[in-house]
Amino acid sequence: MTESLAIRKFSDLANPTCFLALAERVLPWLAALCCVLLAVGLFLSFTTEGDYQQGDTVRIMYIHVPAAWLSMMCYSVMALSAIGTLVWRHPLADVSHKAAAPLGAAFTLIALVTGSLWGKPMWGTWWVWDARLTSVFILFLMYLGLIALNRSMDDPSRAARVSAVLILVGFVNIPIIKFSVDWWNTLHQPASVIRLDGPTIDPEFLWPLLIMAVAFTLLFFCLHIMAMRNEIWRRRVATQRRLAARMAGRGD
Repeated sequence: MTESLAIRKFSDLANPTCFLALAERVLPWLAALCCVLLAVGLFLSFTTEGDYQQGDTVRIMYIHVPAAWLSMMCYSVMALSAIGTLVWRHPLADVSHKAAAPLGAAFTLIALVTGSLWGKPMWGTWWVWDARLTSVFILFLMYLGLIALNRSMDDPSRAARVSAVLILVGFVNIPIIKFSVDWWNTLHQPASVIRLDGPTIDPEFLWPLLIMAVAFTLLFFCLHIMAMRNEIWRRRVATQRRLAARMAGRGD
């Protein structure tokens, strides 16, 4: 009985009206928690000691690394939404991946820019075409392509299906980004936080980094829910305009 009730409540979220009501209740709490963690993370980021080799430039890490994580997580959310579009025809799945694409592009751009700023004093160059940087740049182009596709097609259902297929095909780039530093010889350092044998980064840097990562994640979900809410409203307005135009045509 409890399981069936939970399933029914989850399926209710397929109703845009129910989703809007839930978003109205959840967003203030998510936004407040995000602001608190972001403030704490930024405070720790600026008050910790600089690295003995990198100096104060290491503080770029607290923005660059969470943005890089979010660039991949956002695409993973889009891939799950694409499956929901193609397999279950979930009414909000295409809304989800359409709303997530600009956010993914923004986080990827932040990762590329901050990585370039960090790379110049460390590597002596703004950019190198190694496996990690090139695959992240390709991810950014994929986001831009999906945004352009969604805006160029007038039929929302057809755009959703085409976008979903392209998202799933492009998901192959995510493991390439993740494991590129292990598969190829690159300037980019290997993973130092998410490792089977534990993090190799000093706790003084690890805790601010983790707090900033959680804050960025909450920021993404806040912006994603808000973007989904705006997309639902936009579609309702477009539907009302089409109905009004149809009724006006019949009146003539």
